Amino acid sequence: MREVPTLDELPAFTDSATYWESRYALGQNSGVGSYAELAAFKADVLNAFVAEHSITSVLELGCGDGNQLRLARYPSYQGFDVAPTAVRLCRKAFRRDPTKSFQVYEPARFAQQRPRAELTLSLDVVFHLVEDEVFVQHLGELFDAAERFVCVYATNQVTPDIGDHVRHRRFTDWVEAHRPQWQVVRHVPNPHRGALEGAVSDFWFFAPVRG
Repeated sequence: MREVPTLDELPAFTDSATYWESRYALGQNSGVGSYAELAAFKADVLNAFVAEHSITSVLELGCGDGNQLRLARYPSYQGFDVAPTAVRLCRKAFRRDPTKSFQVYEPARFAQQRPRAELTLSLDVVFHLVEDEVFVQHLGELFDAAERFVCVYATNQVTPDIGDHVRHRRFTDWVEAHRPQWQVVRHVPNPHRGALEGAVSDFWFFAPVRG
């Protein structure tokens, strides 16, 4: 049985997309935030929000290996990821679920398709987008694809980064400057902060500003 390489054994970091494809291709997963107690916390918050607002369609940018999605209760779901291996894992895991679809995220193709959903998700993704242009593109597409709500689960302060694939930012500053028609309608602090590894993100839900 082949031993799964540790994160320290992954190839030297070059860019975000290559890092995540290498990580999944070598047998690693989406990380602690998508498993165990943190996965349950995220699912509880998201499932309650979907039910409260009678949301019928969800689109996620950065679906990862799909483990988090196993706990989700969404009527319809589209998942996108830069890592082809992650998309293959998701398609295999949910092959018998017609309410879910998965695609490799390619900027030109995404722009041409212009997918939409009532709720768009970015879960534990923003602080992994170390390149400025990738960060900006991700947030822009996230908000432009949303019909009713945007949900970002991330850190929101500048703190020391751990590893080449992590960069913490105040993403809400970008939203205020570039998507001022959206406002925060709910902030859910992480109750596991300081108690669990990887409990560094909070939920921010956005909705269009009402005139």
